Amino acid sequence: MGMSPALRNSIIAALGTGAVSIATVMVSGKTGLEGREHYPYKDVVGIVTVCDGHTGSDIVWGKYYSDKECDALTRKDMTRIAAQVDPHIKVHTTETQRAAIYSFAYNVGATATINSTLLKKLNAKDYDGACSELKQWVYAGGKKWKGLMNRRDVEYEVCTWSQK
Repeated sequence: MGMSPALRNSIIAALGTGAVSIATVMVSGKTGLEGREHYPYKDVVGIVTVCDGHTGSDIVWGKYYSDKECDALTRKDMTRIAAQVDPHIKVHTTETQRAAIYSFAYNVGATATINSTLLKKLNAKDYDGACSELKQWVYAGGKKWKGLMNRRDVEYEVCTWSQK
């Protein structure tokens, strides 16, 4: 499936605004990778979640979250992820490479990202190898998920954007 035209256009519009902004666009809103939910729900493992995958004790069960509130939560979450991951990126990256890594970390968690082969390859300046590692992360509960495959395809495309 890959990237929808709407998501591609949103990402193109965000180029030059920084990796956090690009990654936020990648995961948020109607066209984003997370799928926006305006009311809190329990995810597959029972974690209370809202908007574009926001979790935490600040969620008010039963409350309607507006697009503006969701945008703010996602940006805050992405900024936190970037702050956790950035100290572990030891090499120069392009804005889009870093955005892809943030989107990935937003999905799998900062710790998994920091300990990943993806980051080892990146820090060894194997940029192609690092971007390719994204495609390994398509399993949940021991089976391949189409949703994760699509997500990684988009992240891979963004990761390799500047190299085309």
